[in-house]
Amino acid sequence: MQFFDNLNTLKVITGILDLLIVWYVLYLVINAIKGTKAIQLLKGIFFILIGRSVSDLLDLTTTTRLFDFVLEWGFLAVIVIFQPELRRALEQLGRGSLFKRNTSHLKVDKKKLTGDMVKAVQYMAKRRIGALIVIEKETGLQDYIETGIPIYASISSELLINIFIPNTPLHDGAMIIQGDKIATAASYLPLSDSSKIQKSLGTRHRAAIGLSEVSDAFTVVVSEETGAISVTYNGRLRKDVSLEVFEALLTEHWFSAHLDKKGVTDNAGN
Repeated sequence: MQFFDNLNTLKVITGILDLLIVWYVLYLVINAIKGTKAIQLLKGIFFILIGRSVSDLLDLTTTTRLFDFVLEWGFLAVIVIFQPELRRALEQLGRGSLFKRNTSHLKVDKKKLTGDMVKAVQYMAKRRIGALIVIEKETGLQDYIETGIPIYASISSELLINIFIPNTPLHDGAMIIQGDKIATAASYLPLSDSSKIQKSLGTRHRAAIGLSEVSDAFTVVVSEETGAISVTYNGRLRKDVSLEVFEALLTEHWFSAHLDKKGVTDNAGN
């Protein structure tokens, strides 16, 4: 009798261990694809699974077969489409970087960040120094970050300006900001092929629009021809914005709930 009790206890322990392993593997997978477009795919998969369950519950035969077909061939499509993300996840697993915790939760000052950005953009606009600055929001930009030169430095107006000084190694391409850090410089962005874009707009504007078409990022463009300040977000381009409008849009898009979760405060003393 005691043998069977011990056997049942062992089954419970192994069952719990099995669940913990599965949840930990899922945690590692989510960490691996976090910051990439693949996270949007994960949301789509959850939607398909929920739709499959609802259609089966309501006995919607044709809809259920459609969901089954998508699930059957979707796995192969995921491997083909997201091969770079899968490769990166395996590389991170090999380096052990999947097991590292993110400890970047230091509080910073919203007013200082905004002031530094506005000061830098104003300086570059007056001197017609071309610039392309991307602020990451909810959609991860890791794919584009990996095309640039890693910086991972605190934001200051001097550093922002210095990176875009002409004829320096980092002035071409985009600077990408994650939270309150400059993640990378000289990154490549997807160019928009929209026929609605004016012919007079250059590569920086097309890259900014192109990124806004595939993500929710907020992008700042300073024209080196005119010194005009433009911004893009949600597939929309706003040209020739004033410093006041730029500052308002910057605050609206940069200091969203996504960034506030990382410990950003209105004042450094708070």
